[in-house]
Amino acid sequence: MKIIAIIPARGGSKRLPNKNLKIFNAVPLVVHSINYAKENGIQKIIVTTDDFKTKEIALKNGVEVIDRPEELATDISPTIDALKHALETLDETFDTVILLQPTNPLRPKNLLKEALHKFEEDNYDSLMTVSRNRQKFGKIKNHKFEPFNYKIGQRSQDLEPLYFENGLLYIIKSSVIKTGKIIGEHHFPFIVEHPFTRVDIDTKDDFEYAEYLLTKYKNIE
Repeated sequence: MKIIAIIPARGGSKRLPNKNLKIFNAVPLVVHSINYAKENGIQKIIVTTDDFKTKEIALKNGVEVIDRPEELATDISPTIDALKHALETLDETFDTVILLQPTNPLRPKNLLKEALHKFEEDNYDSLMTVSRNRQKFGKIKNHKFEPFNYKIGQRSQDLEPLYFENGLLYIIKSSVIKTGKIIGEHHFPFIVEHPFTRVDIDTKDDFEYAEYLLTKYKNIE
């Protein structure tokens, strides 16, 4: 299986300006995903970006860069478009893409190895990491709160299991991406229960929380 890791890191960010370049644990945020791919033995790593500084940092860290067109780097540009563009731009072809988002700089050490093993073992066409939600959700209609995943008075430990997409990593066959999808028909939700699943940096508060978790759980793998 020929694998490539793609790290999408556009320059624009309204809620946390230049977030992919913010220094987190002594290096820019985007570098954590680069290092994670290297540590897991991924030979081909690229960063797709529209930002010159991000490009410069990626090149200094020994990975390739694909210049993302402006129209694929707006606030509403879906990630799948950047992935498709990257695959279409490369001279080589790859069977499988590992998507690593810079906004998830903290990942369990053995996660990628375990997820890849599951992906290959059962020949899935896509895999994404998910985590159990333990909150009580509801909707507000006509100024009234209506429980969604529970009944008033129900204990939280008795909730029907619901899961959220934690963003730690995605593994996708290139053939799926070329159809404009990140999730294929033969898909596996890889469950991860770890403190790091609560980190997805999009605001200053998210960033500070990630710094706190890094200090508290730095020895957890």
